[in-house]
Amino acid sequence: MTFGTMQFTAAVLMLLLTIKLLLLRSKRRESIVVRRTRWMLAVGTSLLGIHFTLQLQLGLRPMGVSQSVMLNLALLMPASFVFSVAVLYLQRRGQLNRTDRLIGPLAWLAAMAVLLTAILTDGMPLLFTSPKVHNAELIGGALYLLTQGYYSWRHARCLIAMRRALDDYYDSDTVGILNWMQLSIAGLLVLALMVPAAIFNTGPVLLIIAFAAYFFIFYLVDSFCSYISSSAPAHMQKAEQNAEDAESDEDETDKPLSDETVAAITAAIEHWTTNGGHLRSGLIQPIAAANIGIPKYQLKTWLHMKGMKYNEWIAMLRIEEAKNCITSHPDWSNDAIAQHCGFSDRTVLQRTFKRLVGMTPAQYLREQTN
Repeated sequence: MTFGTMQFTAAVLMLLLTIKLLLLRSKRRESIVVRRTRWMLAVGTSLLGIHFTLQLQLGLRPMGVSQSVMLNLALLMPASFVFSVAVLYLQRRGQLNRTDRLIGPLAWLAAMAVLLTAILTDGMPLLFTSPKVHNAELIGGALYLLTQGYYSWRHARCLIAMRRALDDYYDSDTVGILNWMQLSIAGLLVLALMVPAAIFNTGPVLLIIAFAAYFFIFYLVDSFCSYISSSAPAHMQKAEQNAEDAESDEDETDKPLSDETVAAITAAIEHWTTNGGHLRSGLIQPIAAANIGIPKYQLKTWLHMKGMKYNEWIAMLRIEEAKNCITSHPDWSNDAIAQHCGFSDRTVLQRTFKRLVGMTPAQYLREQTN
């Protein structure tokens, strides 16, 4: 594949992704955060489309690496920053701090200032490669890497907080809600490492990097569109709101529980589990706390004292009940056991049983009967 074909393909792909983002209409009511994230992603794909179109029309790659680097720093850097900020904006539900907002534009302005200074003071034609211009381009590439490193760090921290919010709210494993985001963040990090190589290289290496970049950008946009068209954002919002409510009660949550309180909580939980309260499907943490008869901050603190997350705790209780069902009712199907124990279906039962017990329900039954 020639550079021209590659650039044309990339420009068309970015155009199609931009159209998809602009015309996307969610089946559910779209929040202002989701709408702004969608528009930011559209700006990023538009910048990339303009970048590849100019590369193709001006023939900068065949002309030489340095000339192409100038355009890469001018358009590729802000496009990458926009993608990173868009994901972070979605993670933070629109609450970006000043550093999040400014570090990308400031890094780009600094790179452009260094490059422009080198061009103006070099005394050489604009499209002529010189050591001074090359050094300025290297500085721009370093600024890009540092900035993307900051965004990757922020993405990782926010993703951990989002997973914790889900684990402390829902009674089942909800890791699938954020799988696309985790892969997209990893893709952005890989792109951050590959882009400097793409900027300063030609030949087969560039083609490999370009195809990888196309895949990551397509995956990010397509997965985002699927995400906002599902019920996942609503589930995520409920979990994060629950986490915020717990944090707002700082006077209570920061106060360690007394031995008497811990004993009372433990007794209330044992009474609740004895009566099968944990076997209700779709049992979110606030409802569980209310049914137990304790404030939800006390349940959360009690679980953290034991080093457990809410969904892990519920899963362990239900698996113990499932083990009892298997030995007491060997004729029961996995569907019947899943329904009795509060699992959404037999697939969730089997997956959770395998993870916690180390074998399938059928294997456990054979072991108990031998």
